[in-house]
Amino acid sequence: MKHHASDAHTLAAAYALGALEDGERKEFDAHLRTCEACRHEAAEFEATAARLAAAVAQPPPAAVKPQVMAAIDGVRQLPPRIPTVPSAAALGGMLRRRAVPLALAASVVAAALGGVTVWQAQNGQDLRQEARQAQRQLDAVSTVLAAPDARTVHGRAANGAVTTVVASRRQNQAVFTAGLLPTPGAGKTYQLWLDHKGTMRPAGFIDHDGTVLLTGAPADADAVGLTLEPAGGSPQPTTAPLILMTLPA
Repeated sequence: MKHHASDAHTLAAAYALGALEDGERKEFDAHLRTCEACRHEAAEFEATAARLAAAVAQPPPAAVKPQVMAAIDGVRQLPPRIPTVPSAAALGGMLRRRAVPLALAASVVAAALGGVTVWQAQNGQDLRQEARQAQRQLDAVSTVLAAPDARTVHGRAANGAVTTVVASRRQNQAVFTAGLLPTPGAGKTYQLWLDHKGTMRPAGFIDHDGTVLLTGAPADADAVGLTLEPAGGSPQPTTAPLILMTLPA
């Protein structure tokens, strides 16, 4: 994936997931000391991964441990299967290409599926529907992130949120990610916009940290904006943009 931002900025997700090689990690550690945006972004990716793990984790039934311990003596030990290990250079390149999509997709899952409590309160049919919806969101976001012509821009909103837009002109789609996004408040919501030569067109909503696929066609848009609007949204912005991120050519 190609980026207009520097290579260092694009490694925040790989750093948070522990996917960098030793040399790369040392270089990124040095970069973090001078880049506040990357510090916030790396912290948000780490928090997203933790939320995702917590959302799907469930304690095993109490009977599992004694059953496993009782069966150990009767299980024959098999030799380990050792897979072919790719070279360090190939592995490093693969991780760099995949780390950002994995981290952003994790935030989609965390936002779409919620915590264990929500899952346990729903019946089986609701769970299947929720899973299908989450899969569709992941597929749509992954298509943009994996596009050969994907371009990334980073920004900092007026309310302190750290934002990222990944856009693909070939796919004519874009995804928006927010971290450190303050609660919009009662009766309010964050609305996304596509700026078409000064005309702002609604592009979706984001109410908390996570990743969303923008609605509308970004191919002929100049920028992506974020405003605070009344709940339900507005046909046109009613407040000044918290951020207006110029889309890369």
